[in-house]
Amino acid sequence: MANSSRSTSLDLDHRHAPPVPAGAEATDLPYRELQETANFEEYTAETTNGQILKSVKSNVTGKIEDYKLVTFTVGDPENPKNWSKAYKWYCTMVVALTCFVVAFCSSVITADFKDLMEEFHVSQEVALLTITVFVIGFGVGKNVLIDVEPLGPMAFSPASELVGRKPVYVSTVFLAVVFIIPCAVSKNIGTLLVCRLIDGIAFSAPMTLVGGTLADLWRTEERGVPMAAFSAAPFIGPAIGPLVGGFLSDAAGWRWLYWIQLILAGVVFLLITFTLPETYTPTILAKRAKKLQREKNDTSYVTEADLDSRPMGEKLRIFMIRPFQLLFLEPIVFFLSLYMAMLYGLLYMFFVAYPIVYEEGKGYSASTTGLMFIPLAIGVVSSSFFAPLINKHYLTLVTKHNGKPPAETRLIPMMLSCWFIPIGIFIFAWTSYPHLHWIGPAIGGFPVGFGFIFLYNSCNNYLGTSLCYGMNGMNAIANPTPELVDTYQHQAASALAAKTFLRSIWGACCVLFTTQMYERLGDQWASSLIAFLALACCAIPFVFYYKGDSIRRHSKYAYVEDEENSEKK
Repeated sequence: MANSSRSTSLDLDHRHAPPVPAGAEATDLPYRELQETANFEEYTAETTNGQILKSVKSNVTGKIEDYKLVTFTVGDPENPKNWSKAYKWYCTMVVALTCFVVAFCSSVITADFKDLMEEFHVSQEVALLTITVFVIGFGVGKNVLIDVEPLGPMAFSPASELVGRKPVYVSTVFLAVVFIIPCAVSKNIGTLLVCRLIDGIAFSAPMTLVGGTLADLWRTEERGVPMAAFSAAPFIGPAIGPLVGGFLSDAAGWRWLYWIQLILAGVVFLLITFTLPETYTPTILAKRAKKLQREKNDTSYVTEADLDSRPMGEKLRIFMIRPFQLLFLEPIVFFLSLYMAMLYGLLYMFFVAYPIVYEEGKGYSASTTGLMFIPLAIGVVSSSFFAPLINKHYLTLVTKHNGKPPAETRLIPMMLSCWFIPIGIFIFAWTSYPHLHWIGPAIGGFPVGFGFIFLYNSCNNYLGTSLCYGMNGMNAIANPTPELVDTYQHQAASALAAKTFLRSIWGACCVLFTTQMYERLGDQWASSLIAFLALACCAIPFVFYYKGDSIRRHSKYAYVEDEENSEKK
C-alpha cells in the first residue's frame, strides 16, 4: 500500500511512456487516453488519505499549480479488486457468458443455409455473406471510435476508456438485441445482411471489453482461472453454435436460428444492465473526484484525465491511426496478426467444411453434422484447464528474471501448441472420404480446438508485453499482459486492434471461397492446403523467440527494457 506522495510533472511531451507500475497490468491503465508522463500510480495505489499530490505547469498561466489526484483508500470497498470473491466470480461469469453468446451468434446460422437460399432465391455465396458482414462488423466495432468505416478495430475499446465500461456494454448489447429482430422477420436478403452487419458492430464491444473487465476485477496473481474461463468462451461459442443450430433448424426452420440469438442476447442484456457494476478504475475515480469537488468546494481534486490538455482530435488520431502504423510498420505485429488471421479464417472455414464433408459427402442431416463439432469444443475446454499451469510457469520465469522476464518468454506456449493445428487439419483432411467412418474428421477437431487457445492467448500476451503501451481489451489466458501486451505494453490496445482488424477481414473473406476451394481441389487436398499453411506458420513463434529482442531494439514502438533503464540513468 502506498501513502500519499508528491509527483511533479513539468514536461508533458516525453516520447517514451513509463513502465507499468508494480502490481499493475496494461489492461488496468488508460495509456491511450492520457499523456505518457501521467502518474499512473493514481490508478494502482491505495493511499491512506485517498489522494496523491501533484504539481503541474499550467498551459494558460505558466505557473506551477498543485492538484490532488484522487485514489482509492486502503481496503476501499469501491475498488473492484477489493470486492468479495463470490461477487467478482459472478461478474466474471456474466461477462464470460456474454462472450459465449456473441461467439454463438456468429456461427449458429451456419447450420442452415439451404432453406435461406430457397426462400430468398439467392446463391450460396450470397447466403454466406450473412457470416461475412457479421465478422467485418466485428472488426469495425473493435477498431472505430466514432466514424464507422470498414477499416479498423478501434471503436468500443477506446470508448470504454473515455466513458467507462458499463455504458458501452449496455448500449451496444441493446443495439444488437434490437437488430436481431429484423433478421428473424426479414423479407429479403438485403434487410438480413444490413442488420447482421449492425449486429456484428454492436456485438464486438463485449468481446473487446471483457479482458479489461477481468483485469479490473482480479489482481495479477488471481487471474489464471478467471482468464481461462473467459478465453474458452469465444471458441466454445462457435463450436456449440452449429450443434444447437442443426437441431433447431431441422425442427423449426432457419428463422429460429435468429430467435434463439434474440433470447440469449436478451438474457445477457438484462444481466449486464441490472446486475453488472462499473469496474473501470479511471471512471470510478473520476466520479469520486467530481463528488469531492462539490462536497469540499475545491476544484483541486482531479484525476489524470482532467489534467490532460490535449484536444479530443489528437486523442482520436492516436486511437485510429496507431493500429495501422503498428500493423504495417512493425514486423512482430504484422506476422503475428497474419498468423492469427489464418487461424481465425480456419475457424470459419470449418463451419463451411463440416457440412461439405458430412452433409454432402456422407448424407448427414444438419443436426447430426452439428454433433461433429463436439470434439472441437472438448479440445477448447481441455486446453483451458492448462491455463493455471501456464500462468504458474510464467510466474516462475518472472521470479527467475527478477520480475522482468523477456517478452519472448510469452511465446513458449505458442511454440509448443502450434503443431496441434496442422496435425488436426491433416487428420480431418485424410479421414474425410465418404466411405470412411465419421469419427475420423470429428477427432481431427480436437487438436485444432486444443491448440487454438494457447496460440491465441500467447500471441496476445506477446504483443502486449513487446509494445509496453497498455492493453485494453480481450485476450489473456493466464496473465493479461499479452505477448502483444508484453511486446507493446503501452501500445497494446492499438496492437491488439491491428491484429483484430486483419483477423476479422480475413475471417470474413474465407467463408466466401471455401466451397469453391473444396469443389476444385477435393475435400482432402483443400483441407491439406490449409494444413500446410498452418504448418508454415509454425516457424513464426520460433523466429520471434530467437530474434524478437533484436527486432524490438530497432522498433519505434516496441518496449525494450534496456532503453527504459538507460533513460532512468
